Amino acid sequence: MKAKNKPAPRRGPKMPNGLDAVYGVHAVRALLDRGEAPRELWLQEGEAGGRLAELVDQARARGARVSAHPRDDLDRLAQGAAHQGIVAFCPPLAFEAEAALWHRLQGWSNAEAPLLLVLDGVTDVHNFGACLRSADAAGAHGVVVPKDKSAPLNATVRKVACGAAESVPVYQVTNLARALGKLKALGVWITGTAGEAEASLFEADLAGPTALVMGAEGKGMRRLTREACDQLVKLPMAGSVSSLNVSVATGIGLFEAVRQRSLKP
Repeated sequence: MKAKNKPAPRRGPKMPNGLDAVYGVHAVRALLDRGEAPRELWLQEGEAGGRLAELVDQARARGARVSAHPRDDLDRLAQGAAHQGIVAFCPPLAFEAEAALWHRLQGWSNAEAPLLLVLDGVTDVHNFGACLRSADAAGAHGVVVPKDKSAPLNATVRKVACGAAESVPVYQVTNLARALGKLKALGVWITGTAGEAEASLFEADLAGPTALVMGAEGKGMRRLTREACDQLVKLPMAGSVSSLNVSVATGIGLFEAVRQRSLKP
């Protein structure tokens, strides 16, 4: 008996070339809130007139082409990311210019002490995205990265960051040590993290204007970056491991700053 040919597996529509995919309600809303206009918007079938109607209307008003797709197509595209029934396609993100950082610092009031995250040589895109997510959750005012030895703001970073890449400004500076010196001149206290430091993170004063500096995976901060810090602190380690992943350490450091600021009268 002749075997029947199996039907070919169904292939979903292709992702638009040259565009980044942004997954989930929070990420798409952050994209629209910062004034970006997605080129395309994919919706899970049956969602356009329901809970996502507001986002769909905003995207359409900005010229986005909206189309409905089966959930399997969105699941296949997201590869594990929580798409929540919506995916936007937009041009790749760009870093904020260094001049924008100095302009924003000049505009901060004394009542709101700036909290910045500085990443020195973090090149892994998954760690970078996770750091941006922690920065957003902690209410950091921005992330500072060097032009060299830094991860790109690519689609993977956006996916891992879950909307934080659209909501947290990422400033790219030409010379990190010089930028840290300028931050110090503007009254920002530079706190670097190093495993060999004597002081604990929990002993540091992070309630005032603060830039928390995290070094590269494995190597830590570069020498000139370390020398530009006002103080070095370490995370107390009670177990057998000697260090934490940079994104985990970033979250601990930022939320210690949040805790201290919550205690201010």
